[in-house]
Amino acid sequence: MNESAALISELQHLIATLEGALPRPAPAPDFKRGLAFRWRRRAQGDGYLETVRDLSPIRLDDLMNIDRQKAEIRRNTGQFVRGLPANNVLLTGSRGTGKSSLVKALLNEFAADGLRVVEVDRHLLADLPDIVEQLCARPERFIVYCDDLSFSEDDASYRALKTTLDGSLHAGADNVIIYATSNRRHLLPEFHAENQQAHFVANGEIHPGEAVDDKISLSDRFGLWLTFYPNSQDDYLAAVALWLGKHGQALDEDSRLAALQWALARGNRSSRTASQFARDWAGQRGLASR
Repeated sequence: MNESAALISELQHLIATLEGALPRPAPAPDFKRGLAFRWRRRAQGDGYLETVRDLSPIRLDDLMNIDRQKAEIRRNTGQFVRGLPANNVLLTGSRGTGKSSLVKALLNEFAADGLRVVEVDRHLLADLPDIVEQLCARPERFIVYCDDLSFSEDDASYRALKTTLDGSLHAGADNVIIYATSNRRHLLPEFHAENQQAHFVANGEIHPGEAVDDKISLSDRFGLWLTFYPNSQDDYLAAVALWLGKHGQALDEDSRLAALQWALARGNRSSRTASQFARDWAGQRGLASR
């Protein structure tokens, strides 16, 4: 009996060891309560949707100096959530001007209408067909969101995005749309030599114009382009006043001067800079009053 008990114990230990080595099932996304998801890939190589719990509270009214862009993307998103034709959207332009915040605000605006957002990092774009397959049978409407999208000259992963946008033989899913933000209009680097007439180059490319077309064709697959521009000083100060108000502060002469110095130190008068200043200023005032 002792030998049998020892053998059983050894087998149980072996089974436990094997179970620990086996990959665990990926966590299921909480489609019932989750409003936003992030695509993750595990060490074993398989991907899954992770439910995002800490959502940004930002609203469309919080975003200043981009009224035209807000109106266009709100209209497009409204069409999408109602099952009407809508375009994929590329938001490009100066950093800190509200491109990413606009997508977050759209979720808060249309969540009650069934809108959901799935964030996908650039290096995971090859998984787009798998992501769409998981979403296509759902009743919700999904924005697949790619933030700060750009590719290096030799990065071929952008082809997965091209195929998903407009190039696949598959009809795609009518409840999935792609919104991407980028500081670069055409998403890939361009060179002066590419605009010159064809000539022999060291890498053997004899049709450089076709290489240019290949690069531009990705951004062409987004039906709606929205461009964001730097703020004027007055626009920047208006954004400062808005964000100071949210922290219970007013834009007076002291905070105005400090806000301008803050922007000068960063070389940027963006709405993001205004929000950062307001947070710092309100924190300093709160600390001084204690």
